[in-house]
Amino acid sequence: MNNNSSTRIFAAGLSAIAMAMAMFTGCEKQVARKTAPGMAGDAAQRVYVAPGTHDELYGLFSGGFNGQMSVVGLPSGRTIRVIPVFAQNPENGYGYSEETKALLNTSFGYIPWDDAHHPELSQTNGEADGKWVFINGNNTPRIARIDLRTFETVETIEIPNSAGNHGSPFTTENSEYLLAGTRFSVPYPQASIPIRNYARDFKGVMSFVSVNKTSGRMAVAFQILLPGFDYDKAHCGKGPSKDWAFTTSYNTELAHTLLEVNASQRDKDFIAAVNWKRAETCVAEGKGKEVDGVHYDNYLDASTQTAVSEVRKKVRMLTPAECPDMVFFLPTPKSPHGVDIDPTGEYIVGAGKLASVIPVHSFSKMIKAIAAKAFDGEASGIPILKYDQVIAGEVDKPGLGPLHTEFDGKGNAYTSMFLSSEIVKWKLGTWEILDRTPCYYAIGHLMIPLGDTKKPYGKYVIALNKITKDRYPPTGPELTQSAQLIDISGEKMKLLSEFPTIGEPHYAQAVPASLIEPNSVKIYKLEENHHPDAIKSEKEARVERKGKAVHIYASVIRSHFVPDNIEGVTIGDTLYFHITNLEQDWDVPHGFAMMGQQTSELLIMPGQTRTIKMVANRVGVLPFYCTDFCSALHQEMQGYIRVSPVGEKVNLSFSTGNNDGPIPNGT
Repeated sequence: MNNNSSTRIFAAGLSAIAMAMAMFTGCEKQVARKTAPGMAGDAAQRVYVAPGTHDELYGLFSGGFNGQMSVVGLPSGRTIRVIPVFAQNPENGYGYSEETKALLNTSFGYIPWDDAHHPELSQTNGEADGKWVFINGNNTPRIARIDLRTFETVETIEIPNSAGNHGSPFTTENSEYLLAGTRFSVPYPQASIPIRNYARDFKGVMSFVSVNKTSGRMAVAFQILLPGFDYDKAHCGKGPSKDWAFTTSYNTELAHTLLEVNASQRDKDFIAAVNWKRAETCVAEGKGKEVDGVHYDNYLDASTQTAVSEVRKKVRMLTPAECPDMVFFLPTPKSPHGVDIDPTGEYIVGAGKLASVIPVHSFSKMIKAIAAKAFDGEASGIPILKYDQVIAGEVDKPGLGPLHTEFDGKGNAYTSMFLSSEIVKWKLGTWEILDRTPCYYAIGHLMIPLGDTKKPYGKYVIALNKITKDRYPPTGPELTQSAQLIDISGEKMKLLSEFPTIGEPHYAQAVPASLIEPNSVKIYKLEENHHPDAIKSEKEARVERKGKAVHIYASVIRSHFVPDNIEGVTIGDTLYFHITNLEQDWDVPHGFAMMGQQTSELLIMPGQTRTIKMVANRVGVLPFYCTDFCSALHQEMQGYIRVSPVGEKVNLSFSTGNNDGPIPNGT
């Protein structure tokens, strides 16, 4: 398609967008009323999961601006758990306990929040292997790793020389690397540079984060310096394209103000195609150079149950000039967001937010074009491939605002349309539109279970919607966002149900429960607990003073604390509660909270040790208690700490229930 025809179609598309937006508000309630009856009957039966039975899929939904990830059973839509990742969580003490604080360390300091966008399952041979799920921190560039045996965050790593870690963390076929592209180009190296010098001094960086196949430990293996575009979403190849990674970009105009207008001038932007195997070779040959890149790698030591931080100061930076044939640009209309690779690895599907077509590039044609040097100029020394030499086809007039595409494994693709609020189903190879279904409203991403792997599970597509007005009872100005479960097992899509989500669900993954459940950890074995402050029996419970710090080594078990009464604490003392749950039965956590606690409660799993810190700042007797209902005598599970004024002589003492601690002085 030539530039003139693209421009005409784009102009027509803009007119249609304006019309759609004008109609959007007025039609919502009418559409909702018309479609509600269609969700009854058979649809309700399809999503019903009887009490005591399990969902067939785990859904892993990003929390967006709450920095968390939610676990949703599918098809029921039931929220099973919220996993704190980049955000403190007072429900279980994550980010407050001494054992988990380090997971939130960064070179900017302790940051207990982030904007979590894209969950990504680990893969083996292009298929989900059920080991880990990764997710990006968009704001302070980070990637987290969650262990799917425990559904706990076990590592976070900072991405240096980056800003807006949006095109992240997309995995290669065997999770050799996670791709992390920068959304915001910034000065490189960072310096106080006039923003008007953007086009000259600002650069983008694409990072490749290695993943240890056994332990899962991550490391920033190398980075690639790119032109100062805005890099959006990404995906890695599979099958024939498995050695390549792809990321969209916009603002190829190199504008630095009012991007809404100034970064939408060109008919085509780019998908960057990166040969990461070639980059590996260049690194092995000593190309590139070590540059400054201070970043934190925080990981949970399984033996001590405690997170530790390691500070890295350097990274390997490659440039395309040092490593020829590493990076190429695929022209892609227009302001593309998603780039998605079909299960065969042949098709590279772009999704231009302002395009009137869905462009589909051919990997095999791309390789031939590279070999033939079929270039249409270059950008910052990177060859631009000729559009007509790499394009496999275009899906014509799919809808307004295409964002993201996934696949059902049957030769069909499904693309979300943000502005026209719909999902469009189309055929790979013929580019024929087969079906479309409305979404309520303003769908962003969509997700097919395993729809970004070599073997999609299919069966459903989940719409992740941005607007829900009139879909749920109002809750003031702040409304929930939602997901819609749509059946794709037949020729026509069928809406089955919708359910509210936690935070903003940018993207999600889903995996068969059968892949996860058999490996689920039920308890932490007490004999394997090597936490330095753990106790293995009530006989080891004690209280020790170390200067102005008082350490309480306590146990919890149904239904008491040991020790349960502590005296001899003085105003201004720092208290450390090291609490070990002695239970070895599944689903018997215990909680801990004390009046005036300045942090959060603790939730301690069977066999686990957790520590909370607080300062005694008020004279009196303060009660503490178990916050998690554990038995019929849960209410009786309590104790006291006596805090005395400075100068009052009270010996440090504690009660184990047998009055075998030191006797208080005088009282």
